[in-house]
Amino acid sequence: MPFPEIDPVLVQLGPFAIRWYALAYVAGILLGWRYAVGLLRNTALWTHRPAPLTPEQMDDLVLWIALGVIGGGRLGHVLFYQPLSDVAADPLGVFRVWEGGMSFHGGVIGVTIAMVLFAWRNKLDLLRIADVVAPAYPIGHFLGRCANFINGELWGRPAPDLPWAVVFCNDQIQKDFGYCPAGMVARHPSQLYEALFEGLILFLILRWATHGAKLGNRRGVVAGIFVLFYGVFRIAIETVREPDAGLENLPLGLTMGMILSIPMVLGGLWLIWRGMREPLPPALPAAPPSAGRADQPA
Repeated sequence: MPFPEIDPVLVQLGPFAIRWYALAYVAGILLGWRYAVGLLRNTALWTHRPAPLTPEQMDDLVLWIALGVIGGGRLGHVLFYQPLSDVAADPLGVFRVWEGGMSFHGGVIGVTIAMVLFAWRNKLDLLRIADVVAPAYPIGHFLGRCANFINGELWGRPAPDLPWAVVFCNDQIQKDFGYCPAGMVARHPSQLYEALFEGLILFLILRWATHGAKLGNRRGVVAGIFVLFYGVFRIAIETVREPDAGLENLPLGLTMGMILSIPMVLGGLWLIWRGMREPLPPALPAAPPSAGRADQPA
């Protein structure tokens, strides 16, 4: 299947370019923010504990999260995936986030640091903040992986016999690089696999956790479900994703994505186990019907 002719630059305004990749991050943060606010306002979800923070506090937190996503994601890419020789040759390239090169695991670390600092400063429960942020995260992840596909990066391993395999080469890629880095072989569109499983399906799982099982009342369980299933999905998809340059021969046939995801699986299991063992407080008094209807947008 030929790679579609999609220009990574959506709009060119003189020397300034608006890229699909940057737009995906902006849209992901804004949509995730509004979704999290909707969760906080939905009184039907908080049957045994009040919402962990107010919508106004979430408005403040989103800036911290945005800095954590961008800063942590970029530094994580440099530390986990980029050879130090490349950084030394072009140190300013570290700051060109609009060109791609972001690490999900680095972003999670950055967001975690942001939440720790915000919780400490505002004397809030860190695990319960994570239970609101986690269900919103797959929205941006879905958009980011779609942008990776548009950029023609993070492609999968060769799969010439697969009906939906993609040859990641078009006129735009040849113009940008002078050649096609993925070669002329058909490959797994692993970016779309990740958008589907780590984005859409993970979002639906977390939607069930918050709205169906109402697990936001158990500290850390929703966050645990997020890191567990992300880790499982990422490890599975890494088997068909092309390893990053310079990281092809890691021990035991592992990839860097697998190595970074294994602790997520273990940590997610621990958070779920811990949260389900913790006694559930008595049910809160029911909200007045009129207030309940007004406060349930998400």
